[in-house]
Amino acid sequence: MDKQQEHWEKVYQTKQPNTVSWFQEHATRSLEIIRSIGAPKDGQIIDVGGGASTLVDDLMTDGFKNVSVLDLSASALEVARKRIGPIGQNVTWIAGDIRTVDLPEQIYDIWHDRAVFHFLTDQADRTAYVRQVMNSVKPGGHVIVATFAPDGPDQCSGLPVARYAPEQLHGEFGPSFELLEHATEEHKTPWGSVQHFIYCHCLAPH
Repeated sequence: MDKQQEHWEKVYQTKQPNTVSWFQEHATRSLEIIRSIGAPKDGQIIDVGGGASTLVDDLMTDGFKNVSVLDLSASALEVARKRIGPIGQNVTWIAGDIRTVDLPEQIYDIWHDRAVFHFLTDQADRTAYVRQVMNSVKPGGHVIVATFAPDGPDQCSGLPVARYAPEQLHGEFGPSFELLEHATEEHKTPWGSVQHFIYCHCLAPH
């Protein structure tokens, strides 16, 4: 187990999901963007770094049949699996590192990531991430990535993060990705402080 995995396993083994800074009762902004796409209910969606997020609950409630949740921490996935109950049998749970995990080719209609990409402070790691997107998202598929905004925190869970303006985040993926929209979010932590996020919604290369 590498240091990053060890870190996240410890977080989810020692803290309640609703006490971490990134907790959302509902992933409202993410759901708004995903619902606006109008994807078929049998479309393939992956939530990268989904951990214990409730996004999977709401996607399943919306009727999506093919949802995958990937996280570095198996403990985080177990929290979500227990919470969601029997309906979770229809979810594909993937414990792995987004930089190296073996994902199927050109399968996902929607790739969603809230707050993984900004932990990739090394260029090589970001390049590996984008390579995964290119490999596993269908041509013309939807890519939704959220990170801390320029005035967001410079650390999260004790780890350094990168902060992005929308054009900077889009630039990490390159001009072959078409930027459809970007949005902001004022995220309130469980203890009431505000963190600024940006969301970029792109189309993968055709």
